[in-house]
Amino acid sequence: MKKVGIIMGSDSDLPIIRKATDMLTALEIPFEVHIYSAHRTPVEAADFARNARANGFGVMIAAAGMAAHLAGAIAANTTLPVIGIPCKSSNLDGLDALLSTVQMPTGIPVATVAINGGANAALIAAQILAVEDKALADKLDAKRASDAKVVLEKDAAVAAEFNK
Repeated sequence: MKKVGIIMGSDSDLPIIRKATDMLTALEIPFEVHIYSAHRTPVEAADFARNARANGFGVMIAAAGMAAHLAGAIAANTTLPVIGIPCKSSNLDGLDALLSTVQMPTGIPVATVAINGGANAALIAAQILAVEDKALADKLDAKRASDAKVVLEKDAAVAAEFNK
C-alpha cells in the first residue's frame, strides 16, 4: 500500500495532525509525518514533495496556519494529490489559512478540508488510496456503516425520550 505523507508547517499544528494520524492508524494506512515550512525550510519541503512518489507515497496532506502556503508549495512540486488542512490561528480563527489553502491557481490543485479538519483529510487520503485497494475500500465502507449505526442508536434514544 502507498504511504500518506503528512507535512506540518510547525509543531503547533501537531494537535490537528494527530486527528489525521489517529484516523490513518485506525485504517491501517502507513504514513510519515514531518515538519517543513514553506517559508523557513523551502528547499527541504520542495525536496520532500519532488521525491514523494519515488519514496512510496500515494497522497500528501499538508497542514499550516496563518500564512498557509505549505499545501500549495507541496502541490507545486508533485503531481500526487495534495490535501490541505487550514489550521486555526489566534488572529483570524483560521479564515486566513482557509483562503490561502483553497485559492490555488489553475494547474496546481489542492483539495481543502475544513479548518482543523485533520480526520477528514485522512479520510480523503484513504478514499484516494482505496481507488486501487479493495481491502481499504471495504474498511471505509465498514467505517461508514459503523458511523451510521451510532447515529441511528442516538436517534432511537432521543425518539424514545421525546416521541411518546
